[in-house]
Order: sequence, then structure tokens, then C-alpha cells
Amino acid sequence: MTEISSMVISHKKAKIEEMESAWHGDLDGLLHHLRNHEYVYECVVLKTCNRVEIYVVSPKSSSVLFSFAKEMGASTHIIDFYGHDESLEHLLRLSGGLESMIVGEDQILGQIKDLYAYCKKKGTTGKILDTAFDKAIQVGKRIRNETKINKGSVSIGSAAVDLAEDILEGLTGKSVLVIGAGEIGVLVAKALAEKDIEAIYIANRTFKKAEEIAYELGGHAVRLNDVQAQLKNADVVISGTGAPHYILTREMIKKAMINRDKARKLLLIDIANPRDIEESAAELENVELCNIDNLRVISERTLKMRKEEAKKAEDIIQEEIRLLNLQYKRQRADKIISDLYRQVYDVRIREREKAVNRLSAYHTIGEIETEVLDDLTHSIANKILAEPTKVLRQAAELENGEFLDVVSRIFCLEKEKIKVEKIKPDCGNELNRISEKGNS
Repeated sequence: MTEISSMVISHKKAKIEEMESAWHGDLDGLLHHLRNHEYVYECVVLKTCNRVEIYVVSPKSSSVLFSFAKEMGASTHIIDFYGHDESLEHLLRLSGGLESMIVGEDQILGQIKDLYAYCKKKGTTGKILDTAFDKAIQVGKRIRNETKINKGSVSIGSAAVDLAEDILEGLTGKSVLVIGAGEIGVLVAKALAEKDIEAIYIANRTFKKAEEIAYELGGHAVRLNDVQAQLKNADVVISGTGAPHYILTREMIKKAMINRDKARKLLLIDIANPRDIEESAAELENVELCNIDNLRVISERTLKMRKEEAKKAEDIIQEEIRLLNLQYKRQRADKIISDLYRQVYDVRIREREKAVNRLSAYHTIGEIETEVLDDLTHSIANKILAEPTKVLRQAAELENGEFLDVVSRIFCLEKEKIKVEKIKPDCGNELNRISEKGNS
């Protein structure tokens, strides 16, 4: 049976530089490469600041992903490969915030929704992954509504602010520069707005966006070209853009430090992937550089606070996994019924034509006689299939996958037809049409 398999590179096993080196090309290129593989029927790619995940539907299971990982040149010690059941559980845990560095963070759910919608728009998903991701999004919302797992400091942005507070022993009277007005930058800015800081500056490639956020939070907008000049006044710089190159180089920071008070420390927190701040800047006097890896400390603290809420989330996930598996069994039963009807209807039509041809050899067959033969064969086919249809649907409700396997093998219904599957991953409309006939 064609099922989901996945490969996961995340903060749990990989450092930020390893995640960066495992990613080649843009999202479109990766989706195109995967979708063009002979044995990949559906695919979704999730890429955030601390994970790269690939989900595929393939009859070749994880072997497709093993070969793809080899092409990427990613070290296998940082990759988790999951089969169907593990992939589903991981995806639901991910949407619920249980796999995040900051347990319970809200940002991951929005990222899953956006990246899944993007893949769907590109035509790389089908019924199997649509079912999984629709369920994951629903479960992520349910967990946040029914537990307190997302209360407090839960996002990468707010964790970066907490880290700055820890290092500087408070942010009172500090001047903070936020580079990047995307989703993470907004989260950082909002977390900072709740602190007793002296001033907040927002820099962004699109100045208008920086102005909008600065106005909303009572801060000041800065053009990206003026960031270096702003460094001399900042106590903290938190950078989280999507730029493919360094926003702050060692040389830029070195020049900015010349005009600063020698006793005044500059804290740089880089939460971008790929990184915004050149790593060697950490070697400069009075400069401290932190990146995503440093947020693990905040993660451990948060994990302790949320242990009880995480248990509630786990219970919800197990309940929803059972419902998801039942949904897949119903879909599979419907597919088997659809294929069974199609197979019997093909026989019906062939045998009806034979009967018409044989009768035509003896006398003229009119429209009425042809209709009678058509109605007769149609009725026989439907009466033969009525009880098997009922039994197959009952088997799905009872989660009897073994019975579905046996029926499929007996009638040779699940031979792999790669080209057909890739072109027509969803047989829903055909099933509805045939089932209506079968119940008539």
C-alpha cells in the first residue's frame, strides 16, 4: 500500500550550521525535484529556522528519502527517517508544539499552515497528505484551545528576549534594535514592547513595513542601510531576517564598536537561518553573540513549566491519531469499493456487448431490447456488490485493516500504477458517481 514516509532534520540532532548545509536550493526547486521522482506521488516540505522536514507519499517507502538524503549530502546521524505511523504522530506532535525547541510555541502552527498551503497551490499534494495536514492543523488548534501549553514565553522571538534579559540581568533602560519585520521580527518586537526598555528600533528591507510596526509599538523605524550607524546606540541587537547573506559582518560591528563607551557591552542575538550575523563577530571585545543554539537553555526552563500541559497534549494526540487512522481506513475502503465497482462494471459492459452481438446475429436488436439488457446487467452488478460494499465499510469502522488487505489481494485491486496515481491521486468523484449507481 502507498503510505506516507518522512525525513526530519531538526534542532534535536543538528546544530544550526548542519541544518544550513543540509538545505540546497529554494523551496520550488526542491518540490520540483521531489515531484518529478518516478515513485513520489505527493510531497510537502517544511522549512523553518530550526528544522527541515520532507513528507512524501510513495510505494517505495523510506528508500526514496534515503536516496534523496544521499543526494543532499546530509549526514545520516542528524536525520530521523519515519514510516507512515511515525510520520503521522510526529506531524501531530509538531503542530501541537511538542517538537519545538520552545515547547508549545505558536509560530510553528502558522508555519505548517503556510508551507502546506504553498505546496498544495503548487500541486504537489493529494488526498493522503491533504488528510494528514488538515488533521495536523486541526489538532494544533485544539491543543492550544484545550491546554495552557502556549502560555508564557513560547516563541523563538519571546525566548530571544528572555535570553537577553538573562544575559544583561534585565532590559530596563536598554536600547534594542530589531532587524527584520517578518513574523519572527514582529514576535520579538511585541515581546520587547512588554518590557521596560528605553527605546526599540525596527529595521527592515521594506522601510514601510518597519514604519508600520514601529508605529504600532511606539518604536522607531530604521532603514536597513542605516543599521551600522544604529549599532553604536544599541545595547541589544536581535536579528531574524530571511536574507541569504550576512546582514551584519564582523567589519561593520568592529567599526560601530570604535565609537562606543568601552565599558558598554553589545549583545547580538541571531535567530535567523541562514545566519544574519557573521560568527567571527563574537571575537570582538565587549561583543557577545548568541544564536538559536543558545535558546536551548530557555527551552529547558520552558519544558519544566509545561510538563503537565504537555501530558494533556499527548492524550489529545493519541485520541486524534486513532481518528486519523480510522479516516484513512475509511478512505481505503472507499477506494477498494470504487475499484471493485469499476472492475465489475467493466465486466458488465463487455458481457452486455457480447450478448447484444450474439442476439444481433439472429434478429434485429432495437433500442428497447438494448435498454433491457443494460438494466439487467446493471441490476445484477449492483445486487452482487451491495453486500460486499456494506461489509467493507463495516471493516473500516472496526479498523480491520487486515480484512481490507485480503479483499484487495483477492481482487487484485492495488497493483501499483505509477503514471495513473501521479496524474489522478484522488478517485473521490469517481467513487461518488459509482456508489450512487450502486445504491440505486
